[in-house]
Amino acid sequence: MRFALFCAARPGVDVRYREIAAEVARTLIQRGHSIVYGGGNVGLMGAIADAAIEARGDIVGIIPGSMVEAELAHHGITRLEIVKNMHERKARIEQLADAFIALPGGYGTLDELFEIITWKQLKLHDKPIGILNSLGFFDDLLQWVEKAVGTGFIPEKNGRLFKTAGTIEELLSKW
Repeated sequence: MRFALFCAARPGVDVRYREIAAEVARTLIQRGHSIVYGGGNVGLMGAIADAAIEARGDIVGIIPGSMVEAELAHHGITRLEIVKNMHERKARIEQLADAFIALPGGYGTLDELFEIITWKQLKLHDKPIGILNSLGFFDDLLQWVEKAVGTGFIPEKNGRLFKTAGTIEELLSKW
């Protein structure tokens, strides 16, 4: 399978997040999977790419040209595809991926995660989606989902369009 990984282009203040991102990449590669991600060389994205390369795995990056010009592209990965904008990036990642995992991140990570959940809700795909709730990073977001379901803004069945776990091993065991 090819896993799309959504995560931060920043390192975060806790080094454990970078270690977890690298562990995710190593685990997927060791299990014979490949990775598609945002193509960056910094933050958690860079940690994922470096770990995948070190593990001799297949990793494809999809990145807008403006980010290449800003020297944020990882040129050591298996393949780097340059697209016009973020819309094309997200669409291309969805095309290439068999499953999706969100790791800690900021606005961009949530944008990618919620778009892919929305597409599943609309039956535009039926691929597995996971949220890696490392160190409880997504606790508040998961509470919000429960509240949105409880208040009727998300149908109960759609509150379960994704799996959650605290480790990559636990998350993969749910699929």
